[in-house]
Amino acid sequence: MTTKTNSHGKIGVKSVYTTGEVSRICKVSQQTVIRCFDSGKLKGFRVPGSRFRRIPRESLLNFMKEHAIPLDQLETGKKRVLVVDDDEAIVDMFIDLLGRDGRFEVKTARTGYDAGVLTESFRPDVMLLDFKLPDVNGNVVCRTVRADSKFEHMKIIIISGVADPDEVEELMSVGADEFIKKPFKIDSVISRVAEMVNV
Repeated sequence: MTTKTNSHGKIGVKSVYTTGEVSRICKVSQQTVIRCFDSGKLKGFRVPGSRFRRIPRESLLNFMKEHAIPLDQLETGKKRVLVVDDDEAIVDMFIDLLGRDGRFEVKTARTGYDAGVLTESFRPDVMLLDFKLPDVNGNVVCRTVRADSKFEHMKIIIISGVADPDEVEELMSVGADEFIKKPFKIDSVISRVAEMVNV
């Protein structure tokens, strides 16, 4: 069977998936996928003469529905980006440019509270997070997200005008993957997002 990918190498519509592909689609570790497979929660088969596990599309769909995992990643292959910023101009810019890029699905939040709610329902691949939010600072959002193993694969990029090295260091220590200082070049941010999620 041929794997269908587009020009950006995204997972397209397939009839059978590897455990690595299921891991990326469901936003869980590959070990979790293997455990679910071996325990019978995720139906599939082993490739004859090898240890490789394969999961048919129908089985994956059933598994995702049973565990309330959003199906849109399976359908579109787009990477999810959650933009968390209370600056309307920055939010609108990201919605426009990431949306037009074609590789990303974008949702936005204006507060740390909304970011938490959307992280649960949207399951982003990347969070672009402003440091100074109306209700909490970005480090609180980082710490909260990193406390939940469901989001271990999610990348967090802090975008802020903060220049204090100690504050930047604290952000990195509580789970941020990268810090980008405002003002920034939007093309550079989009390129970095794409690199971090391999699209």
